[in-house]
Amino acid sequence: MGCVSTVVARHKRQVLGIIPSAFTVNNLVGKTCGKEIKVATMHERLLTMMELSDAFIALPGGFGTLEELFHMISWAQLNIHSKPIDVLNINGFFNGLLSFVDHAVE
Repeated sequence: MGCVSTVVARHKRQVLGIIPSAFTVNNLVGKTCGKEIKVATMHERLLTMMELSDAFIALPGGFGTLEELFHMISWAQLNIHSKPIDVLNINGFFNGLLSFVDHAVE
């Protein structure tokens, strides 16, 4: 996310980091190039992201990315929000996941 936020900031666009307190231990976040909101928990982070975002785009990542993606999908299914959700499937990164989701829907 650091690379994406750096490029966005260079192009004079808004960057907002929502940082749970657990990430501030051992400096897991690094340098922030935009506005930063510190929250207590991961759940508070997800809630804040949902409230402040216009859409959700998952970039290739790990378990945290998947957790956030599925959280937003399940909240959409529960009509908690109606914002667009998508994945940026760079080099087929999400192909296996998308196949699984297709299978689960069937």
